[in-house]
Amino acid sequence: MRRTVQTPERPPNDREESRDTLRTEFAFELPRGYVDDSGTVHRSGVMRLATARDELVPLRDDRVRENSAYLSVVLIARVVTRIGAVDDVHPGIIEDLFASDLAFLQDFYRRINAEGHTRAAVTCPSCQEEFAVDLAGGRLGES
Repeated sequence: MRRTVQTPERPPNDREESRDTLRTEFAFELPRGYVDDSGTVHRSGVMRLATARDELVPLRDDRVRENSAYLSVVLIARVVTRIGAVDDVHPGIIEDLFASDLAFLQDFYRRINAEGHTRAAVTCPSCQEEFAVDLAGGRLGES
């Protein structure tokens, strides 16, 4: 015998709504930007949450087997869905990033997949005040 239980309808409050939704894509701004063949600089992009497959598939890649440092290039290429106008992000695109941009994306990956957010605690070098910044980007003066 099957039983169906219905819960009474009620409007969700902000706390319930945020618990029930899962953010799977995160926008970012590269510190320097990807420079394409025509010289155009692409800085804004989107990274999605990684799946277990995203972390397992690169381990079978011959480039990763030959050089374990290549793992992050293949992994980042799987989860970055766009950099500027470039929608076909592949390991070759990631290889052409400046080292600071690759380091940024590696940290961004760790933050959204392990910590679940893009905020970082920082300390002002002048006044030593501690505050949080959002690594996802945004330009100065924007809120």
